[in-house]
Amino acid sequence: AVNRLNTLSIPAPFTATQAAADLGLAEAVVAEVLARLERESRVASGAYQPGGRGTEWVDLDVLRRLRRRSLAVLRSEVEAVEPDRLGVFLPAWHGIGVTAPGQARLPEVMRTLQGNSIPASILERDVLPARMAYNPADLDLLLASGEITWVGRGAAGTRDGKVSLFLRDHVPLLLEQPEPELPTGAIHQALRAHLSSRGASFFQDLYIAAGGGDPQAVVTALWDMVWAGEITNDTLAPLRAFVGAKGKAKSSRRSTTSSVPPAGSGRWYLVEDLAGADPGPAPEQRAKAIAEQLLERHGVVTRPAVLAEDVRGGFAGLYPVFAAMEDAGTVRRGYFIESLGGAQFGLPGAIDRLRDSRGTGIVVLAAADPANPYGTVLPWPEHPTGTPSRRAGAYVILADGMLVGFAERGGRALLTFAEAAEVIVAGLIDISQRSRSRSLTLTKVDGESAHTSPLSGALLAAGFSTGYKGLTYRPGR
Repeated sequence: AVNRLNTLSIPAPFTATQAAADLGLAEAVVAEVLARLERESRVASGAYQPGGRGTEWVDLDVLRRLRRRSLAVLRSEVEAVEPDRLGVFLPAWHGIGVTAPGQARLPEVMRTLQGNSIPASILERDVLPARMAYNPADLDLLLASGEITWVGRGAAGTRDGKVSLFLRDHVPLLLEQPEPELPTGAIHQALRAHLSSRGASFFQDLYIAAGGGDPQAVVTALWDMVWAGEITNDTLAPLRAFVGAKGKAKSSRRSTTSSVPPAGSGRWYLVEDLAGADPGPAPEQRAKAIAEQLLERHGVVTRPAVLAEDVRGGFAGLYPVFAAMEDAGTVRRGYFIESLGGAQFGLPGAIDRLRDSRGTGIVVLAAADPANPYGTVLPWPEHPTGTPSRRAGAYVILADGMLVGFAERGGRALLTFAEAAEVIVAGLIDISQRSRSRSLTLTKVDGESAHTSPLSGALLAAGFSTGYKGLTYRPGR
């Protein structure tokens, strides 16, 4: 029966009944042989044909040819969209503007954001509130329970740095440590030795382990190690204190440890403790997890998207993983977005949303928000008087996906990319409401004084007032 089935050539899925009729054998015999051939990875069973009934069988070589032809048809049916469509799709994909309570929404947001490096100064001011009705206590609860953790990804100036959030059980798969030069001072070494031998510790124990002295010196050493990705904390309280501190912290020579500096509060522990038991996940598992995370974050993954996330091995390293996912039918490959390379991989639902996405009006995002495609996946438009960047504190104003305005940190200077005065002014008012001072003073517009810029009339009509430095907006006045 095996030999006769081997000689049977059917260029399409078939049932055991059809094979039995063609071969003149009992159906039970054919079913038994087909099951044996499946165990040997020579045929596959399933439901392959529309309107089919019962289990169908197909030779694996035939199945591969059918999949290749089907994928080719699907690719040819997809017409690439203009790049600015990504400015509509990506904020919607991230749920920008969703007002669901954070307690229910946070885990979903974490699944999208985890592993992405975000400036600490905008995490709770801009990034999380843009996606939910954010309450810091909700994040604190998940951190305290151990469901979520955070890791430093490099300092940015004296009072900021980048951090990545993770669902804790995903850390071994997603956390890529670049092996930076670790700080090697005497206090750093003492803290490292203590945490290695004693595990998670509070500041008082770390202060004693460091030999006492100036508490601020111990705090400084802790943060050197945080930004190197070496240690972390079970709360965001010290991160909030570090970012929110104004000026240089004062030194204190008191030997007492009765008062814990705010930037040293909580329990500190080594990031390597999150990695789990050695030897850890296999490289293939990590690559698959990273590919899935990129799809979760971007919906449609392109070469520039992978490059922007600084993934080890780059797009070429992940290409075989995406190709295997395409063969399995979980992603589709094609040319979905103009000018972003010929090899793009997307989740089927994301591709449909990308093609169906329409204008959504005004969207204001922190320039460094992962939902902003400009400066990463899409290049910044050229401007004669300045160059936008994704620095912390800057904002982009999008209108139906197109970049129309870029506000520098603090809103002091503005670059415009379209004649859309009402949209840009509305965006600036939104930005002013996010600032700590609840006001915004615009001094320059496209390189010239805000007082004399073509935008001044619209600004004054919207409630901006003339001042010595520029045009100022104060909500509620």
